[in-house]
Amino acid sequence: MSITPRQFESRYEPVWVELERGLTALDQGKGAGKKARKLKAGQFQTDTTPVPGAARIAQLYRQCCEHLALARERAYPVHLVARLETLTARAHQRIYRRHDFGLSALRDMILYDAPAAVRALRWHLLIVALVFVLPALVVGVATWIDPHFALTVIDAKSVREFDGMYGPETGEHLGRTSGDDWQMFGFYIMHNVGISFQCFAAGLMLGVGSLVMVGYNGLLLGAVAGLLVTRGDSEHFFSFVVTHSAFELTAIVLSGAAGLKLGHAVLAPGRLTRTQALTRAARETSPVVFCFFAMLIIAAALEAFWSSAGWIAPQVKYGVGACCWTLVFAYLGLQGRGHDAALVHAGGAR
Repeated sequence: MSITPRQFESRYEPVWVELERGLTALDQGKGAGKKARKLKAGQFQTDTTPVPGAARIAQLYRQCCEHLALARERAYPVHLVARLETLTARAHQRIYRRHDFGLSALRDMILYDAPAAVRALRWHLLIVALVFVLPALVVGVATWIDPHFALTVIDAKSVREFDGMYGPETGEHLGRTSGDDWQMFGFYIMHNVGISFQCFAAGLMLGVGSLVMVGYNGLLLGAVAGLLVTRGDSEHFFSFVVTHSAFELTAIVLSGAAGLKLGHAVLAPGRLTRTQALTRAARETSPVVFCFFAMLIIAAALEAFWSSAGWIAPQVKYGVGACCWTLVFAYLGLQGRGHDAALVHAGGAR
């Protein structure tokens, strides 16, 4: 049964006050136990209120994160939500040392912040994944049935280019020399990063832009895959894409989901102004941006130096590709799950 904001505040305020007291003691360099405050020379007044220790502060922090989630879900008054956001952000900074930069911050981003932020977008991810996968399957099957259907998505010039890349005459490096690999590495970074950030930024168009961009890339993938399968070039194509696609396609879906989150904030800001809602959504999705950018760098390196190596047997590429897909899903789905509530809610409060 739902309770009123006043009842909610009355019930949980002792927890918030205790956490504030513990954080203040930490900021002043004091530990648990009694605090002595000097009144004048030779006289002290003892405060017998115990200061919570580190373990208790961590416990209170998790409770406040849950309270913040409830307050947001129930659309409680802005001042109440703002108080909890400030408190959780302060505790998060103290516990995880968010003011520290360098390797420690990068480690926390990789191990905790990024996968937790991705999981927080699970519904956005589901929608974007469907928008990407379904058109790819439909167009792929349609092209497999009638190869001319591919021309409704890609032009004849692009068809000839794909034939040159994946056809039977492709050489050891799939039409490239080893000297081209570094050049292609830079090209893949620019090309893939451009696509993903377009998917992300297009979310400002009420989320529709992200869905359109992701859907179009799904159509393109389906048309190319269906065409090459009908022409008997499936082994060249799938052995080429299977490894780096684990990171590249995941990055496209992540960028679309992050963009959809921005669009959702603009379309339905709740009790916040649209600017406030958009600012919060940008903070919450910033670890996701880091995640898909890092994946694009990995994908570009694999595509340039591994996927293009025709001397590697397709079976080996399939095996490595399966490992990469497993790694990506395990990382996004399992890594740092115990920190999800704390990290996501504090991230929204910063």
